[in-house]
Amino acid sequence: MFKRNKKNKEASVKTPRFQTFRDAYSVTKGAKPWIGLALIAVFLAVWAIGIGIGIAVGHPIYVAFVSLPVALLAAMFFFTRQASTAAYSSIEGQLGAGASVLMAIRKGWTTTPAVAVARNQDMVHRSVGRAGIVLVGEGSQGVKQMLADERRKSERFAPGVPITEVMVGDLQGQVSIRKLQKHLSKLPKKLSAHQMREVRARLKAVGGMSMPIPKGPLPKGVRIR
Repeated sequence: MFKRNKKNKEASVKTPRFQTFRDAYSVTKGAKPWIGLALIAVFLAVWAIGIGIGIAVGHPIYVAFVSLPVALLAAMFFFTRQASTAAYSSIEGQLGAGASVLMAIRKGWTTTPAVAVARNQDMVHRSVGRAGIVLVGEGSQGVKQMLADERRKSERFAPGVPITEVMVGDLQGQVSIRKLQKHLSKLPKKLSAHQMREVRARLKAVGGMSMPIPKGPLPKGVRIR
C-alpha cells in the first residue's frame, strides 16, 4: 500500500516536468520548425567529435561512452537557448507581455500587473524586491506620465523606499522585453528581507487591476507565480 502511494506520488511529480518540456518544444517548433533536426545534428556532431578523440587516443569505445552524456547536454543547452528565444517571440508585442515576464521571475520579486491602465492600453506594472520598487511601463510615450503618477503614489505609501522606473521597448533608453529580467537582477539590493516584506504589505493597499497575461511557456529557469 505504502509502496503504491509512493509510486503515485513520484508519477505526479514527474508528469508536470514532462508536460513543461513538451509545451516548450511545441512552442519552439512552431517558431522554428527545424528544431528537431537541429537537435539531432548537435547531438551527433558532439558525439562524433568524442568518438574521433577516442580513436585518436586508442580508446574509441570508452571515450564514445563517456562523450554520450556530453552530447546530450550539448543538445539540451542548444534547445534551452532556442526555446528561450521562441518563448519571448510568442509573447512579444502582446498586451501585458512585460507583466508576464516580470511575474515569471523565480524568486525575490513580487509583481502587481497593471496598477495603472490607459484607454490606449498603455499600462504600468509594479514589482517589489530587495532593490526597492520598480515601476515598469509598456506602451506609448504617454506612459511616462503614468509612471510619474505611480511614483508619487508609491512614495506616499512607502516613503523613503528606492523607486526605479523602466520603459519596455527597443528605443534608446528603453529595456527590451528579452532583457527585462536581467535588468531587474542587476539592480543593487538596497532593502533587507524584512524591509522588503514590509514594503510589500504596505503596497497591498494600493492594489492593481486584473488583466489577461499572455499564454505560452517562458524560458527555462523561470516560472509563473
